[in-house]
Amino acid sequence: MGFACPVCEIPHQDATHLANHLAFTAMTHGDDHEAWLDDHVPEWAGYGEAELAAAVEDLAPEAEYEQVFEDTVRARGGVGGDHGHAHSHDGSPAGIDPGAAAATGRGDLDEAARAVLEEARELTAEMLTEDDDRDASGTDADEGRTDPEGDGRDGAPDTDADDGDG
Repeated sequence: MGFACPVCEIPHQDATHLANHLAFTAMTHGDDHEAWLDDHVPEWAGYGEAELAAAVEDLAPEAEYEQVFEDTVRARGGVGGDHGHAHSHDGSPAGIDPGAAAATGRGDLDEAARAVLEEARELTAEMLTEDDDRDASGTDADEGRTDPEGDGRDGAPDTDADDGDG
């Protein structure tokens, strides 16, 4: 059992997740979620996660929330295997239904916002690919750096505390 968002009726597993949904949607979209919070929890913008969760818990209707948690499924040899990184192999982040996520947005992004999101998607995909490559090869993040200047340094900032004066 969980809570339904009093604005869009999307179910959330607990009051904390509902509070985060309401606040994040209000801050990013400024839509009916913000109006609802302003009407029902006037000081919401100054609340932390726990305070907002306590405030909205009594105001939101309970809702059926069914979820199979990955940690309980994998323990029994169920879906997927845990191989050291958190993402699904179907291209969507673990635990996120792309259809449901897309349905909650307003869809009225301007060209600049679409460009920023596209760049973020590309950078995320690149980062995940690099993580997969490192996992597969067993290399560390510092291994494989090149020496672009030919000065014996790898091009990364020097983090040694010893500056050679001592």
